Amino acid sequence: MIKYNPKNWLGLIFHTYSRQVVKTLMPALLIMGAYTGIVTFLLEDYFKLEFNSTTVVHSLLGIVLGLFLVFRVNSAYDRWYEGRKLWGLLLNNSRNLASKINAFIPKENDKDRAFFKGLIPAFAFALRDHLRKGIKPKHLKLVDEEILHELTKKEHIPNAITSLMYQKLNKLLTENKLSPHQFFVLDKEMKEFSDILGGCERIKNTPIPYSYSMFIKKFIFTYTITLPLAFITEFHYMTIPIVLFIFFILISVELIAEEIEEPFGGDVNDLPTGELSEKIETNVKELFD
Repeated sequence: MIKYNPKNWLGLIFHTYSRQVVKTLMPALLIMGAYTGIVTFLLEDYFKLEFNSTTVVHSLLGIVLGLFLVFRVNSAYDRWYEGRKLWGLLLNNSRNLASKINAFIPKENDKDRAFFKGLIPAFAFALRDHLRKGIKPKHLKLVDEEILHELTKKEHIPNAITSLMYQKLNKLLTENKLSPHQFFVLDKEMKEFSDILGGCERIKNTPIPYSYSMFIKKFIFTYTITLPLAFITEFHYMTIPIVLFIFFILISVELIAEEIEEPFGGDVNDLPTGELSEKIETNVKELFD
């Protein structure tokens, strides 16, 4: 995730991300520029057709297209912001669980304290990788080889981690190392882990409806492909840079929406799940030490 100063106008205008967007869109811009140049040449110089074009139709369609793009970006941002709230809840929940376990389990009980000291951050690391391309055992940073070996046999590792923590809490309860009231208090945080996991999976596995995504792309394509016919009479060869500028703006908005609607990846605009996982690990270890 990019860290920036929103008050630094020049820094934002000339940020390297703008160059990255241009680089990503360069093939489409070249094709659109070539298409507009060919249409302009054919109508202006080759066929020498005389007709009066108008921008009225595109002006009216532009209003509709703008509404579609606003809804598109807002829908994508809602998914991004909900993901951020879930990871903020995970951070707070991990701290709360670690604080309560630290208070409930005596410092002399090194084994049980070490268990939760390792598994609470491991859940965050597992969730981060689970929402990306898959979990690598070394990323869990677990010292206990037996637990690590058991987790590698599971298909859904975040779910397996919460199950192991529940089993440990239940064992402490049966051994009278936790009171029923303390178990009930810890159960609230444990339930939150499953709710956070489910919420993140819902965002990842529920994309924008296919029909809407398809329609907005077709709308942008049809709108921009007919722009030269609207501008050529008045602007002649200046139609090429004008069409390219409009095309760049529209496609950039759609590109940003596509990037932020799945906020758990490694793109520059995605959520800082790696930094948050590291912060959870640091805070939990500090609470237990």
